[in-house]
Amino acid sequence: MKKLFLHIALFFSLVCFSQNEQLAQYYFDKGDFEKAKISFEELLKSQPSNSQYFQRTIDCYQQLQQFDVAEKVIQSRLNTYKQGNLLVELGYNYQLQKNEASAKMYYDEAIERIKKNPNEVYGIANSFERKVLLEYALKSYQTATAIEPNFNFKYQIAQLYGQLGNTEMMISTFLDEAFANPQSSIQIQNQLARFMVEEGDENFNETLRKTLIIRAQKNQDVFWNEYLSWYYVQQKEFGKAFIQEKSVYKRNPESLSSIVNLGQLAIEEDDQEAAKEILGFVLENTKDLELLIQANSYLLEMKIGKAQEKDYAAINTELVRLLKEYEISPFTLSLQLIQAHFVAFNLKKPEEGKAIIKKALELQLNAYEEAQVKMELADILLYEEKFNQALIYYSQIEENLKNDAVAHEASLKAAKTSYFQGDFVWALKQFKELKSASTQLIANDALEYFLLISDNTFADSTQTALKQFAKGDYFLYQKRNQEAIAQFQAILKSFKGQEIEAVTLLRLGKIYEKQGEYNLALSQYQNIIAQHSDGIYIDEALYFSADIYNNKLQQPDKAKPLYEKIIFNHQDSIYFVDARKKYRQLRGDKEL
Repeated sequence: MKKLFLHIALFFSLVCFSQNEQLAQYYFDKGDFEKAKISFEELLKSQPSNSQYFQRTIDCYQQLQQFDVAEKVIQSRLNTYKQGNLLVELGYNYQLQKNEASAKMYYDEAIERIKKNPNEVYGIANSFERKVLLEYALKSYQTATAIEPNFNFKYQIAQLYGQLGNTEMMISTFLDEAFANPQSSIQIQNQLARFMVEEGDENFNETLRKTLIIRAQKNQDVFWNEYLSWYYVQQKEFGKAFIQEKSVYKRNPESLSSIVNLGQLAIEEDDQEAAKEILGFVLENTKDLELLIQANSYLLEMKIGKAQEKDYAAINTELVRLLKEYEISPFTLSLQLIQAHFVAFNLKKPEEGKAIIKKALELQLNAYEEAQVKMELADILLYEEKFNQALIYYSQIEENLKNDAVAHEASLKAAKTSYFQGDFVWALKQFKELKSASTQLIANDALEYFLLISDNTFADSTQTALKQFAKGDYFLYQKRNQEAIAQFQAILKSFKGQEIEAVTLLRLGKIYEKQGEYNLALSQYQNIIAQHSDGIYIDEALYFSADIYNNKLQQPDKAKPLYEKIIFNHQDSIYFVDARKKYRQLRGDKEL
């Protein structure tokens, strides 16, 4: 019983302690430093060794300009714990009083401590970084590594060079570290990519490119070819990346998987010429069945995506030939699914498509392969307007692969099925949950439909326009493009000036663009720009218009001001980064 009371007392004391900490932090965040100081002083008394409470107490003194009190407390702690980072705290306390000479004296003393004991670098450098004393933080790491060569602070040093604006040294140091420790490459590439996209000036990418080329020339290690390939992929220059990948392959012809992946990236970025060249190289240089199927699948999907009705017979013949050559087995599942989808959606023969799927379900498949097959079956059932049957299969995938990306895709398709049916309440709930999906494409898609439903429900409680719009989207799903166009045009006539107008214009623009009717597409986007400039689709209208002028009509002078509007007026747009890059290209910047 005594032990029970002891445990209960201990539990309540911990709860009270946690509440006191939260209260102290609340006062601090609110800017009530007098109350925060009292609270943190009490917490520090109860736990004298707690560095977080100590730091917050000092912060409160300094915010209240009680510098003498802060100095005494820091000095007392320094006498007790002998930690070098407290010298940084003393120096910073003087810096806040604009006493630069005394601040420098303590900072230099902290560096001297590292010379005597290199292990002190961790606390001292960290303190300098927290105070944004970057030069001193850099000096701390450099001093420690000069004395103890086994220390490796190249990553931290490179980051500090970047923060200090010395991008050449940052690049050099990062690349030295990547080559010495390849396991850190991905982390370093993420840092370099951030500078390339967000923070680098216009010369950063050129400096990085030249540095990589020089290293590839001086050192014949394939590591540098792989790094150059990565660089060109970031720039979406897949042809140049392919040159590097071929160089890697010639010296290490064991695997073509990285080249296949490069081909897939080129397809995703709509660089068809590069994709054909890359995947053609794969087909010429491998007998590996898996790679052959993968390359052929990507090439076929690309062909189907751009095909006109006159091309369908040739594509169907090619599918039949490939499946005859490679046979029906789990290895050729991707080709079987492509064939089923093509037959159902493009040739308008859903029964034949389902027959192909049912044959595939008889194969020895793993859970993921079975999910892929059921997904295609559900898609065909949805095409046939068998909504409830489609939902059953989507639900099975969600249940069997919980929290997986494939399950999220099934959830998204189930939500769209409800949307097509006009069950907007249930669809909205599903789209809301999927907005935070780990897969960015699914999250973006879910957000688009969530905004579409919520905005148009608020504007029209009867959802009359939304029901008509969902019908147009369903026609698009069925590849009944002319009927979709007629449906969206009818919406524009019936609901002119209403909330639904802007997104309807956007849908029509994308259909016309896909059909190669660029002037009609531009007309839709121009209506959004002129009449809905304060709406959520303005950045898309600007970007799609700019891309048509830039890439399809070869009128860069008309594209440039549209990209510029996105850069200056829509910094939160998902098209901002690409718009900035393309704008710089049109402006004639040497390198981006």
